[in-house]
Amino acid sequence: MRIAFYAPMKPLDHPNPSGDVMIARSIFSWLQQRGHHLTMASRIRARWIYWKPWRMAAALLERERLVRLLRRTPVDLWFTSHCYYKAPDIIGPAVCRRLAIPYLIFQPSYATKYRRRWQTRPGFHLNRTALASARLLVTNRRHDLADLRRLVPEERLLYIRPGIRTGRFRLDHDAGRELRRRWGAGGRPVVLSAAMFRRDVKSRSIAAVIESCQRLHARGHDFLLVIAGDGVERDRLQRLASRLPAGTVHFTGRIEPDRMAAFYSAGDLFVFPGFRESLGMVYLEAQACGLPVVAYANGGIPEVVAESCGILCPLGDEAAFDRAVATLLEDPERRRAMGRRAARIIRARHDLDRNCLRLEQALKILAEAGADRGNRP
Repeated sequence: MRIAFYAPMKPLDHPNPSGDVMIARSIFSWLQQRGHHLTMASRIRARWIYWKPWRMAAALLERERLVRLLRRTPVDLWFTSHCYYKAPDIIGPAVCRRLAIPYLIFQPSYATKYRRRWQTRPGFHLNRTALASARLLVTNRRHDLADLRRLVPEERLLYIRPGIRTGRFRLDHDAGRELRRRWGAGGRPVVLSAAMFRRDVKSRSIAAVIESCQRLHARGHDFLLVIAGDGVERDRLQRLASRLPAGTVHFTGRIEPDRMAAFYSAGDLFVFPGFRESLGMVYLEAQACGLPVVAYANGGIPEVVAESCGILCPLGDEAAFDRAVATLLEDPERRRAMGRRAARIIRARHDLDRNCLRLEQALKILAEAGADRGNRP
């Protein structure tokens, strides 16, 4: 298939990729490896575009450019990744309508509360228009399905489980031992956490991990906290962590994606609250490497962390969160058993190669239907 691919929020090669961009990258590369021809349709960023008239004008010009381009080099379908009120797709629907190209959205999000606020009302309506015009909405978040069902009929919805390339995330004992040696872990259990240090809920989650560890250390728990990530909030987070005794916390800085499996292999448990986390691919990665998880039960986290693979606490309940971490620190056999189950479950339920076969089949059906429609007199 020939596919025009567009990510309204951020281009796939953005230097600061979010979790949604990482998911889009994995889908893009998977489809390429399956032999499909994908092109980046546009690099126009749609984040808050309706309050940026210069960017709206650029998007209108982009529509015309793409209509001319796709008339010369036709595609079988248009694939938009992650469309919501902050970054609605105002390019794809218009181009597809003019050229009769099947239009699909992966990771759509729809919530009527945004039409009640003047700041987000334009984005709500633009997003609603894009979602309503799609031939198929594909979501990897069950909690989005109920809202999407209010907008489109069931036959235009497809759910696939979120997945990772599980072959890239396996427990590596040798790499883990080497990192523990470098970190000076000794015989202490190692608590891992990881995120981009942005001024948002990611840094809030890292701060909550640090504060929880401070309370646990004050109660006599011995451990090493290791945090991977970097960003504008690094100095603030390091100042917060300085309240822990020397040698109790270590910041690794940013770790390249192909080195994350080694990072997870050096830990004993993965702790990340995940405030308003849509999914959290780090949970899948950590579990695939044999780590149990402690997080808050909110957003899409329950979809990727089974009850037998971690402890999910009521949102904002710090005491329950501390107890969960303490429980796994104090019971090495329980955390190891959880980690083993987690690795098995991730491979059984969240393998990207297996789960994306359903997506590929849906794309083929969509492309064939579009071809049939285009051949009608």
